Amino acid sequence: MRYFPPAVLDRKIRFALVGCGRIAANHFNAIREHAQRCELVGVCDVDPAALEAAALQTGARPYRDLATMLAHSEADAYIIATPSGLHPQQAIQIAAAGRHVITEKPMATRWEDGKRMVAACDAAGVRMFVVKQNRRNATLQLLKSAVDKKRFGRIYMVNLNVFWTRPDAYYNSAKWRGTWEFDGGAFMNQASHYVDLIDWIVGPVESLQAYTATLARDIEVEDTGVISLRWRNGALGSMNVTMLTYPRNLEGSITILGETGTARIGGVAVNEVQQWEFATPDEDDLLVREASYQTTSVYGFGHPLYYDNVIKVLRGEAEPETDGREGLKSLEVLVAAYMSARDGKRVALPLEY
Repeated sequence: MRYFPPAVLDRKIRFALVGCGRIAANHFNAIREHAQRCELVGVCDVDPAALEAAALQTGARPYRDLATMLAHSEADAYIIATPSGLHPQQAIQIAAAGRHVITEKPMATRWEDGKRMVAACDAAGVRMFVVKQNRRNATLQLLKSAVDKKRFGRIYMVNLNVFWTRPDAYYNSAKWRGTWEFDGGAFMNQASHYVDLIDWIVGPVESLQAYTATLARDIEVEDTGVISLRWRNGALGSMNVTMLTYPRNLEGSITILGETGTARIGGVAVNEVQQWEFATPDEDDLLVREASYQTTSVYGFGHPLYYDNVIKVLRGEAEPETDGREGLKSLEVLVAAYMSARDGKRVALPLEY
């Protein structure tokens, strides 16, 4: 039994954010949408320009380092939006200070680091949240519901595609991008939310075989990769990822073929229901047309909905949808894929018992 600090009921939830880069704006906007229930009280970055811009945009107090912010900010929960390789040490530091942890994906780049993060939050008696905002997409909520209701019957095949583009300028924009230590490759970084769908939508993986390649970008990690998958429920499938699509992002999709149903969620970022046929009608079918939406952003619009759950948890009104243990599920698949590609062999899951 884990014990957490008392629920916050008499004031707004206070958030602080470390790492004012590319994804930070999504967090700022989400917090702003819930302004009646929460507020951003601190921002932190080692880049003075990024820090100043974030402070001006949000009105939050700026800090040059995390230790100072932990010592002087009264935030209830700290959002980690720094390079992925920094997440473990920062999460452990935040937990040791008795504050809740919200970490962007991937929660870590190494399996042992992910476990250490969860253990540190357990030991400190604080919550750990892993940002998986795509789960809140209306399109994916419908697909998840169809699987949970067993509308597919036996699932035969699942395919996931992430055909995006990341030019040299993207990787050259910061020294940490494209490195093993701080970033991870196309699977670990760009396609992380799609790897999350492998377990969350379809179920636990029995084994996988992966190939990765660095075909065009001058980086340490892969810009392209494929995974062959066998789920414990018997389904077979694949995941195909590249950051080399010409000339722009093309597709982020998941297709499920089953005994009594076929569905495909596509578009640039699983934002369109493109196929939806089942043997037996269901009330969810009435929601299909409304679920699709237009977007040019691969991030989707799930951050505000994600924060709604975080706020409710900290107010004692709900349980977390994606806690640290839930985050470990996709990290395990990612680590297994890299092990398979490195060693040229099939990898069975779980990685340990």
